[in-house]
Amino acid sequence: MTTRLALVTGASRGIGAATAQALAAAGCHVILTARSEKDLAAVDDAIAAAGGTATIAPFDLVDGDAIDRLAAAIGTRWGRLDVLVLNAGLLGTLAPVPHLDPKEWDKVLAVNLTANWRLIRALDPWLRASDAADVVAVTSSVGRTPRAYWGAYAASKAALENLIATYGEEMKNISALRTHIVDPGATRTVMRARAFPGEDPASVKPPEEVAARIAAMVAR
Repeated sequence: MTTRLALVTGASRGIGAATAQALAAAGCHVILTARSEKDLAAVDDAIAAAGGTATIAPFDLVDGDAIDRLAAAIGTRWGRLDVLVLNAGLLGTLAPVPHLDPKEWDKVLAVNLTANWRLIRALDPWLRASDAADVVAVTSSVGRTPRAYWGAYAASKAALENLIATYGEEMKNISALRTHIVDPGATRTVMRARAFPGEDPASVKPPEEVAARIAAMVAR
């Protein structure tokens, strides 16, 4: 197989769906992951209609065993992974730090941080089997610039950035793997609409602009 193989999390809508389609248009075979099989199938159909190819893998990222099974399947079928886009994220409730619900805190950290570590842990052998792998983590400005009421989400993104940067430092002298941290800024997504309910969606850029940036970043 000479086609580059990419895996995109949160690929059922927004930046993830747009990125999957952009990577497919660039010639990658894309593995689409998210919880909704129906929404993934719609993205798969759009990729196929444009002449690309994809495989859907619906599951919940908080299921670490499912991540391990997916990694094993990728190793068995393809023997490598060229692009990993860690896009899936959970906003959680925007509230003062002392008022954050412990269960919701755990879930935000589980999706935004722990799941991404589990993905890297499970997929590392197949990323290193690639001649030129790229790992992209989608982050947020609040990971570096604190904003009131965004504590759980901001903490998860700050930790994710450090995790990805650390992995890059570990890989840079022993493989061709590159890591990238992408802050998309204000983008027309469901999460953005939840965080800024009074905002006119037309006033911010569409996900396709971010997707084009990511596709260019991982082009080899």
